[in-house]
Amino acid sequence: MEAPIHPKSIVILDFGGQYAHLIARRVRECGAFSEIRPPSTVAEKLKGAAGIILSGGPQSVYDDGSPLVDPDILKLGIPVLGICYGHHLLAHTLGGEVTSGKTKEYGRTSITIKTKTNLFAGLPDCFTVWMSHGDEVTRLPSGFVAAASSSDCVNAAMANDARKFFSIQFHAEVAHTEHGLKILKNFVALCPHEPWSVESYAQRIGTEVKETVGDRRVFMLVSGGVDSTVAFTVLNEVLGSHRVQGLLVDTGLMRKNEVRRIKDAFDLLGFENFETVDASEEFFSNLAGVYDPEKKRRIIGDTFLNVQKRISTEMGLKIEDGWMLGQGTIYPDTIETGGTQHADTIKTHHNRVEAVQTMIEMGLVIEPLKDLYKDEVRRLGEEIGLPHDLVWRHPFPGPGLGVRILCAEKEDTIDTKTERYKIQDPDKLEARSSKLEANFSVLPIRSVGVQGDNRTYRHALAIFGGPRVTPEFLELATSVPNADHRFNRVLLCTSHTAPVPFHFTPGFVTRERADLLREADDIVYDEMHRAGLYEKIWQFPVVLLPFGAALGHQSIVLRPIESQEAMTANAVALPDDVLKRMTDQILKLPGIDMVFLDLTNKPPATIEWE
Repeated sequence: MEAPIHPKSIVILDFGGQYAHLIARRVRECGAFSEIRPPSTVAEKLKGAAGIILSGGPQSVYDDGSPLVDPDILKLGIPVLGICYGHHLLAHTLGGEVTSGKTKEYGRTSITIKTKTNLFAGLPDCFTVWMSHGDEVTRLPSGFVAAASSSDCVNAAMANDARKFFSIQFHAEVAHTEHGLKILKNFVALCPHEPWSVESYAQRIGTEVKETVGDRRVFMLVSGGVDSTVAFTVLNEVLGSHRVQGLLVDTGLMRKNEVRRIKDAFDLLGFENFETVDASEEFFSNLAGVYDPEKKRRIIGDTFLNVQKRISTEMGLKIEDGWMLGQGTIYPDTIETGGTQHADTIKTHHNRVEAVQTMIEMGLVIEPLKDLYKDEVRRLGEEIGLPHDLVWRHPFPGPGLGVRILCAEKEDTIDTKTERYKIQDPDKLEARSSKLEANFSVLPIRSVGVQGDNRTYRHALAIFGGPRVTPEFLELATSVPNADHRFNRVLLCTSHTAPVPFHFTPGFVTRERADLLREADDIVYDEMHRAGLYEKIWQFPVVLLPFGAALGHQSIVLRPIESQEAMTANAVALPDDVLKRMTDQILKLPGIDMVFLDLTNKPPATIEWE
């Protein structure tokens, strides 16, 4: 049975937007308690809410089967804010009109304030926002005024100050929107909300863990990353070490010397309820001949569970004897799996494979961090006394290098007649500089991306210019995916100044490929520290691609990004000297003869390639 709404909370009705939990996280940043509920929530259950936010979503309000809202919610006298799909839904529900837009807007757009409503109090007349839509409100409901517009969207925001109803076409919750947090603060100020902070949430997590676990004990797979370390520490503090058992599974897909580093760190923390097991042969055997990225994720997740079951049985930790599974899952892991009712699946996280979902439904899983974002997990880690260098480690995916070793049985390219692809309309792509003399090639593989609230699986376009990032290259990284939806990434080839034919070699996950990527990843790790960039870069995936300039060789992609919560991210333009050192060192590895730098923001590209 669904839990009741917390009194005086701000409730986000989630219509499947990839940013639904980011809205909740931003509301908390404004100092208000927030929680997320399905769009089917009826008005009767929302009477005690301080405010209601209608999230974005991948659908159109005029489509059959699109999620709607109980219209009686708008009669409760509670402040309401609609964002993107929520903007359309509020207009649609109150008698306005929503149609497919003539121009689709994705990314940064300038808006102009038309009416100084309470929502826009204290803001400049013009500022930059983050758009992601294909529809627009073409007729306002009765009682509303046009509050803002862009060059392609007349009603980019609407307001009814008397009823405290507002809606915006853009995403105020993402970091790319100027004054976005101020907009949300203005709305929160209109709501008689309950205060919230990470410090107070630590106590709430403890209460929830005790209620969920009861008199049972918890067996937890620990990766040594920030999430699992904080979750394991919380479980130990709340339940006591005698009721918690940690296990580190060496999958063969971990970083160089990672097992030793984790064991040393946990020894310093005094964790004696912690074991390690080498299951690498089992993982490599199960991944043999597997090329599909979704299947690969599921196999890694299922193998984790099988190892956990086998080891827990050997250790006498059986479910029937009162044991349950602990996981360090955080919200981006679930929302990108399509974990909310109307969300589009971006990728399946290993903590959300079918077997785990079944265990969750049976009440056999405890996830103390499931509603938090990475920066909140770090703040919680510091709150409970974990060392700074452990809390601020770069995020590392649960499946490890398995999702950074791209696998393919045959090459996949747009233009099979030539090895090179020329941008036919540079003006359309805003590559207007007369100094820009770059050549382009399409990579013979695809990678995952996200545009709007939907998943993409598309090609990457490589620019050849050597290890130097120019403003023109960064401009192309934004303009190419917007102008040509065949592409969701733009890379700079740092090893070659002109295109060379790509020689594709079929490949799946093997120990040899994992060892090769491990060495490249270690080079990047060392060079980051040498340059003093480790804490300036939020995450730095290193990716192995199954093609090179020579037959049988492979390529490396460098993917440094900056972010706060992983739902949006900016590509980092590495300093020229650092980029050259990394490239030169990686090219010394046997079997690697091409290096690329991923210049693409999220969206349209995800942080990881799979």
